[in-house]
This record gives sequence, structure tokens and C-alpha cells, in this order.
Amino acid sequence: MTRHQRFADLHASGCFVIPNPWDAGSARMMAAAGAVALATSSAAHAFTLGRADMGGVSRDEALAHAQMLLGATALPVSGDFEDGFAADPDGVAETVRLAGEVGLSGCSIEDTVMSGGSHDFAAAVERIRAAVAAARALRRPFVLCARADGVMNGVYDLAEGIRRLQAFQAAGADLLYLPVPPDRAGLAQVLAAVTAPVNALAAGPLKALTVAELAAMGVRRISLGSQVARVTHAAIRDCMAGILGEGSFATLQAAAPGDEIDSLLRRGAVGV
Repeated sequence: MTRHQRFADLHASGCFVIPNPWDAGSARMMAAAGAVALATSSAAHAFTLGRADMGGVSRDEALAHAQMLLGATALPVSGDFEDGFAADPDGVAETVRLAGEVGLSGCSIEDTVMSGGSHDFAAAVERIRAAVAAARALRRPFVLCARADGVMNGVYDLAEGIRRLQAFQAAGADLLYLPVPPDRAGLAQVLAAVTAPVNALAAGPLKALTVAELAAMGVRRISLGSQVARVTHAAIRDCMAGILGEGSFATLQAAAPGDEIDSLLRRGAVGV
């Protein structure tokens, strides 16, 4: 209960960054760096399995992955559960129930249709309403994040995204999330349109802003999504290009010493 309450309290005031690990080692490295909470990333998880993002992971796999991350550190963890792994409200509610069962302190549900497009407005709201009811039935703190992903996916415009966030707020969502608004002004519109806490993704135009700037705008939580995993994959790409393509080991000069990594992994595991 302490872990769950701590996570809920983080959303009550101020602003914090929630990194997205993809395995126990990255989770412990992030904890050692000072993270106060963690979240899964559907894309980063899919990459570890050699799969593409968007529907590349099943519900059972996502739950097992989240449970593994929970065992890696003492930090609260939220689940990135895409479309709730179901089209219907009852299926989404079952996903939230299972998220609570494995010990997550929250999860996010998108309005995305994994085969393409977004759920229509009424269906999207009903799915969030069912998710909220399932979260409340856990009878302990659980932060339900409602996502309007159509702007990022090019399905609808910012006005429609804001309309959906307002409806998700009315349905009881604890946290609202519109990934990748068109610009800083778009994020400001989102923040002005709702009163519930807002999550921002450090991607697209928002990567140019600092944590302090996002906090000053009124953002409550900042997700990194799959960005750190993509940086890691870029390092693999660049190392292999240098070694296998050019025959040079120069890119290995940036490798962290093994004893430093060992120390960080031990520090990140404190409290487990």
C-alpha cells in the first residue's frame, strides 16, 4: 500500500519524470539515477522481443513484464497497456483488474484501435469509464491514465483530442495524456482545457523543452516513453556500423566501466 500511495501522491502536486525501463537492469539503473517511479513502455518491451511496436505484445506478456519490473526495484510502476488489450469496455476493465492483481500502481489506456484508427468518441469514453470503475474496485490507490492518441497518430485534430480528454476527466480518469501535441502552444491548450493532472511525453516538439519549463507550464508528469530505449538501440546501430562496417572499435570507447554499472545496479536494487 505504501508503494501505491506514494505513486498517487506524486500526482497530487509538483512535476516528476517517470522513466520507462525495458528490463531489470535498465530499471535499476534508472532507480539509481534518482527515479521516483517507473513505467513500462510497450514499444521498448516489444523491441526486447524482436518485435515491432503497436500490438507487438500480448496482455499476458505485458503483465509478466510489468511484474518482473516490479521485482527489480522498490519503486512504484505503472503499465503502458496500449488499447487495454481489448475492444470492449469489459475487456479493458479486466485488464485494469489484472494490472492491480500483479501489483501495479497505475496504468494507461489509449483510445487507439490497434488495427488502425481510433475508437469513436462514445466508445472511447465508455472504455475509460469501465477502466475507472475497475480501478476503484481495487480499493487502494491506482492511477488510471486516459490517453487520447489520435493527434499523434494523425487520426483527429487537437480540438477533438481535447474534447476526448475533457470527457475522460468527466468519466473519472486520474491522469490525462495527449502524446505529441503539435507544439508548445498545443500543450498549453491541453493544460488550459482540463483540471485533472496532465502527463506530457518527452518526444516530438516537446523534447526541446526542459523539465523546469514543462513544470512551469503545469505538467504534472513527464514520460520518456521508448526514447531511452531508442537511444540504446541507436548506440547498438552505431557501434555495429563502426565495427562491422568500418572495422574500427572506436565507438567502444564510450562504454561505461563494468564496476560502475555493477555499483549502479546494486544501488538501484536497494529496498527490494
